[in-house]
Amino acid sequence: MAVRSFALTVGIVYTIVGILGFIPSLVEPATSAPHLLAEVDQGGLAGYGYLFGLFPINTYHNTVHLIVGASGVVAYLTEGSSRIFAGTLAVFYGLLGVMGLIPNLNTTLGLIPLYGNDVWLHLGTAAISAYFGFAKGWRSVPPQANEEYGAPSN
Repeated sequence: MAVRSFALTVGIVYTIVGILGFIPSLVEPATSAPHLLAEVDQGGLAGYGYLFGLFPINTYHNTVHLIVGASGVVAYLTEGSSRIFAGTLAVFYGLLGVMGLIPNLNTTLGLIPLYGNDVWLHLGTAAISAYFGFAKGWRSVPPQANEEYGAPSN
């Protein structure tokens, strides 16, 4: 899969997931979950629950998914922007995955739930994104650059 296809696929998937998180019938209430400040600030109406009964989400979490999704769709326009998107996504979701493993940070300072199944999902997204952002097709100097600058070619 080319990096542009990756960016578009991730963009579409995260946009759909972001939208699904706003559909109340798909979100089970978070009854025995860590406390969130956003839940208190909005009188418990922050959409806090488990998407499909598996992934902890709230309104802020859904909004982040929509932003990531829109960014992926926009990044699809060029290979360079797709590679930057993939690399940035690798770092961002890697950080979120690690935060999900740390008890005091697994709710992003009380705003966004990052625990449970979100940890492996975020770390998996980071790993795949790292492949497309940093490993696949990466070269420090394009082959034609040597000839352009007078260096002998092999």
